Amino acid sequence: MDTALTRLVGVRHPVVQTGMGWVAGPRLVSATANAGALGILASATMTADRLREAIREVRARTEAPFGVNLRADAGDAGDRVRILVEEGVRVASFALAPSRELIAELKAAGVVVIPSVGARRHAEKVAAWGADAVVVQGGEGGGHTGEVATSVLLPQVVDAVDIPVVAAGGFHDGRGLVAALAYGAVGVAMGTRFLLTSDSTVPDAVKARYLAAAVQDVTVTRAVDGLPHRMLRTPLVESLERAGRARALVQAVCRAAGFRKVSGLTWTDMVGDGLALRHGRHLAWSQILLAANTPMLLKAAMVDGRTDLGVMASGQVAGVIDDLPSCAELVDRIMREAEGVLKTLARGNDPGR
Repeated sequence: MDTALTRLVGVRHPVVQTGMGWVAGPRLVSATANAGALGILASATMTADRLREAIREVRARTEAPFGVNLRADAGDAGDRVRILVEEGVRVASFALAPSRELIAELKAAGVVVIPSVGARRHAEKVAAWGADAVVVQGGEGGGHTGEVATSVLLPQVVDAVDIPVVAAGGFHDGRGLVAALAYGAVGVAMGTRFLLTSDSTVPDAVKARYLAAAVQDVTVTRAVDGLPHRMLRTPLVESLERAGRARALVQAVCRAAGFRKVSGLTWTDMVGDGLALRHGRHLAWSQILLAANTPMLLKAAMVDGRTDLGVMASGQVAGVIDDLPSCAELVDRIMREAEGVLKTLARGNDPGR
């Protein structure tokens, strides 16, 4: 299927696997790329040296294009951009809007820049700054999310910008891809659906917890880091929501120390990142400290398999997913479903014709 997305990044299918921390590693990204979709490597939970190694590992597993997700507000964002350029990465994606200067640096090196946004005004801003495309995530999406549903937000953004728009939040099959195209998008981005594949390195016990979830088991809470965060409702989430502030802060500091060792960040870097997180969001300092919970709570589930101690970020689609295909099987199925839907529409919605 030829769209502005496939032409822009050089993939066969207009499907993107998002850069999920602790999940989107070299195995998942390369499997996605080999399936003809765009795999995005998550770098926020890696040291700079590990990022370079991971890029080379993906390159050893596939000749297809892939991307890397960066934190635009990270203290070492410039160093990571240079790694992408030096290693010849095709696409840079961002969870927060990158600066005009960062976009210009990447584009000058021939890297395609695709930020993710959750509001029309943010899409307009990055488009004006020179982004090549934008991923727009509605409130159904997992992780940090907004309140506006994809079906409302997507057409708003498509109408507001002149760059290609990729739809995210609530997509998992070929019907969704066709719906996104009908709204004017050039493809779909999916996180939870790729997390729940046989190529994902997420432990089996955690995958089983996702597969057992109903739609109503996916909730939005501010208890983890002070921002709206969509995840599976678990006893841990409920306990965080009940915990007093003093107890939560002690736990946050301990986990922050653990994340510092894993990420390679200094305390100065982490304070700087906290200030960037606070900017424009009116967060209390207690909430900034609580934000240190997130990486380690996610790691506890996605790496260590602790469904009792970890946080499981999730889109609402977890409630309708019931299998673990390979990335190749998933992408092939999505494209066959989309083709079938388009053929049915061309016949005038009469399956008998």
